[in-house]
Amino acid sequence: MPEGDTVWRTAHRLHAVLADAVLTRSDLRVPKLATSDLTGRRVLAVIPRGKHLLTRVEGELTLHSHLGMEGSWRVHASGERGRGGPSHQVRAILGTEAHTAVGLRLRVLELLRTPDEDRAVGHLGPDLLGADWDGAEAVRRLLADPARPLGEALLDQRNLAGIGNVYRSELCFLARVPPWTPVGEMPSPERLAARLVTLAQRLLEANKARAGRSTTGELHRDRLLWVYGRGHRPCRRCGTAVRAAELGPAGEKRITYWCPRCQPASG
Repeated sequence: MPEGDTVWRTAHRLHAVLADAVLTRSDLRVPKLATSDLTGRRVLAVIPRGKHLLTRVEGELTLHSHLGMEGSWRVHASGERGRGGPSHQVRAILGTEAHTAVGLRLRVLELLRTPDEDRAVGHLGPDLLGADWDGAEAVRRLLADPARPLGEALLDQRNLAGIGNVYRSELCFLARVPPWTPVGEMPSPERLAARLVTLAQRLLEANKARAGRSTTGELHRDRLLWVYGRGHRPCRRCGTAVRAAELGPAGEKRITYWCPRCQPASG
């Protein structure tokens, strides 16, 4: 599942093959971009911002994409056939003389003026993997709504950018707090919020260069995560059956996982 570390890794892979090269192919397969053509423009950079990708090209243009739940960008040598993916899933193709990047099942694809990138990403909180990461500001935003469930606050990209559903479940487990606990009712809210923010940044930083995301510190395929995806299976720490339930506002609910023994409800 694409989260901030996945997007960081994708951006760096795309930057490595596209930056400083001239586009020899541009195929943007969404209706509003049907007449847009970037062929002949040089790619300047591919920048990750939270879960967003900003591909900047000559002429002050930025192709903004978001992977959503199932999206991806694949790269192959130009001229190789059948490597891009099923045609009905392709939303974008950017090709140079040497490489071709194919965007599949992208949730968002739009073309912006580079000076207007804030229209797409200006609402985001501090980027966990950004050069301008500001942990104190992330803590302030996380605590700003004391009545909000912690699981919702962590997933809100306006608080800190880069956490997805996997990290949401894992961070609540590591903090030993149920995901529905109001932020203001956590034990020592300021201290725990600071710990969560530090831990989130540390985990994404550790995982950004590897495909096998781990929150347990182990790299064995079957022991990467504490609770995410383990509904009804034993908790790795105490053996209690892990539970799963939807959490989030209407239209944005996602399955979250927790251990009722390691994360006891207060009161």
